[in-house]
Amino acid sequence: MSDMNEIAASDFRHAQRHIRLDTILRLRWLAVLGQLAAIFIVAQGLEFNVEIIPCVSIIALSAALNLALQTAANPMQRLEPMQAAGLLALNIVELAGLLFFTGGLQNPFSFLFLAPVLISATALPARFTFGLGLLAVACASLLFFFHFPLPWDSDDPLVLPPVYLVGVWLSIALAIGVTSLYSFQVTEEARKLADALAATELVLTREQHLTQLDGLAAAAAHELGTPLATIFLISRELEKTVKDPSFAADLKTLREQTQRCRDILSKITQLSSTGAPFDRMKMSELIEEVVAPHRDFGVEIKVRIAVAAAAEPVGSRNPAILYGIGNIVENAVDFARTTVEVNAWWNKDTIELVISDDGPGIPPDILNRIGEPYLSRRRTQDDGGGGRRGLGLGVFIARTLLERTGAKVSFTNRTFPEHGAVVQISWPRQRFEAIETHEETIG
Repeated sequence: MSDMNEIAASDFRHAQRHIRLDTILRLRWLAVLGQLAAIFIVAQGLEFNVEIIPCVSIIALSAALNLALQTAANPMQRLEPMQAAGLLALNIVELAGLLFFTGGLQNPFSFLFLAPVLISATALPARFTFGLGLLAVACASLLFFFHFPLPWDSDDPLVLPPVYLVGVWLSIALAIGVTSLYSFQVTEEARKLADALAATELVLTREQHLTQLDGLAAAAAHELGTPLATIFLISRELEKTVKDPSFAADLKTLREQTQRCRDILSKITQLSSTGAPFDRMKMSELIEEVVAPHRDFGVEIKVRIAVAAAAEPVGSRNPAILYGIGNIVENAVDFARTTVEVNAWWNKDTIELVISDDGPGIPPDILNRIGEPYLSRRRTQDDGGGGRRGLGLGVFIARTLLERTGAKVSFTNRTFPEHGAVVQISWPRQRFEAIETHEETIG
């Protein structure tokens, strides 16, 4: 199970981020149309004096670049992060050029510096967002000192005090920093959740394939049974008619090996048949199957089954439950100093399983976030080791699988002065005993 967690994490966590060229071009064309509309309204509608030729020249260069990119490259291709960041940086420079001729920071459209940085925060690695943010702030700083007058009524010119412009500059800088950081964190959380869910489906599919091997074996046994029976009969008849001792010995060997193959297939068919002993299992048998692989790691595992008046619950050998409980037991063994306890009890309505260890426990700063994807912490020497101990993707997968079977999973620490983590898993008994197949758990 730990190997599967590592595979899932490596496959999904470090995926490259790419933006399609078509997405960038759509945004750039939208900017071109918006800029032309703004200049037309100010010059014709409001009849303000605008540096039309320089502004239209900048917009025309932007449109020409858009046309060149659409012609030279496939718009559906995904850009490398560096390429996407370069185009977003060009958007910032073009906006700075337009603002230079239209009032600098006095222009209310100066807040559009935020747009390229915000796009980067949601789609590109943090270092590119940081670089674009610095570029936007640098352009805003230059526009504070160098710009043409704001287009306005010449009979009643608008004069803004320097302190107001300082406030505009500061608000742009803070908006770029705070909004981009927030967008990056929200997007990163959504990306982690999507990646972890994909990893969960991968693990669950793998477990399902393992449980389906017995069905494939039964099908193979059925298909191979007829030709093997034919070979067995022909070899036996030939053995009776052939007089040459050397041929007779070979035919006898052939018959014996054919019979051996038939016996093996017969055993496989019996193990794979519906209603076989391992298709459904008692709660105590499920616990033992989960615990058994972890008994040889120097940690004592104590299993306690409470005596109850109700009959012991019997459920399907469900891969989601086996994997989920197994992952939690594995973590408990990993963090325990000497002992892990697995306690179970039930009544006619509820089944409860409690897994606890005598390790350092779950740190308070992550206790309320346990089960989030990719949450991890390094063990200190006081914890008994220096290696990295993850509590993220594996626990997330385990919790997701168990909750899909109807379980409620909670994480706490033992009450002081005792120490160690406690994981409580509970099912409605009717739901636990009704689970038949893997498909029902993900339906």
